[in-house]
Amino acid sequence: QVRLVESGGGLVQPGGSLRLSCAASGSIFSIDGMGWYRQAPGKQRELVAAITSGGTTNYADSVKGRFTISRDNGKNTVYLQMNSLKPEDTAVYYCNVRFRPFVDVTRVDDYWGQGTQVTVSS
Repeated sequence: QVRLVESGGGLVQPGGSLRLSCAASGSIFSIDGMGWYRQAPGKQRELVAAITSGGTTNYADSVKGRFTISRDNGKNTVYLQMNSLKPEDTAVYYCNVRFRPFVDVTRVDDYWGQGTQVTVSS
């Protein structure tokens, strides 16, 4: 079993900042990658940012220069620092973890968090 605990969402004014965090725990042998996705009403879920175990990052063009993803490998935690937020950033943000379970370390599984609402509005 794997558990993801997300926190940090909320309501913020345009231009403001929020920091999301996602802590993974459970039957995890190792984590290959962690990331954040978002889904706005009526739209498909999209990648916001991702980071590998080695620290390589990938960002959606719409958030480059404003969002920063980081991770603490010792705590199995990924963070998303969101600055200069815009109304179009409003969405439910989901944490994703790609990991190898103890029961079969040759297998790579995906696990999703429950989502946290981010609303950018004046």
